[in-house]
Amino acid sequence: MNFQIRDAITANVHGQSAAEFKDIVEDAISRGEEHLLPGLGVFFEKWWKQSSTSEQDAFVQKLEKAFAN
Repeated sequence: MNFQIRDAITANVHGQSAAEFKDIVEDAISRGEEHLLPGLGVFFEKWWKQSSTSEQDAFVQKLEKAFAN
């Protein structure tokens, strides 16, 4: 079996609204379960590929600050 997690997650959320995506992300974070991290990683990958360089730069600067504490 050739299971592709990216494809499965993409298929599962295809057509979701912005509000539904927000609910998914907030639920995954609040539950704190590690098995949900790959799904958030797929969301991040999709966002990163569609973001401008300035959006990416702003994001990594926020990460730098978040992990400096």
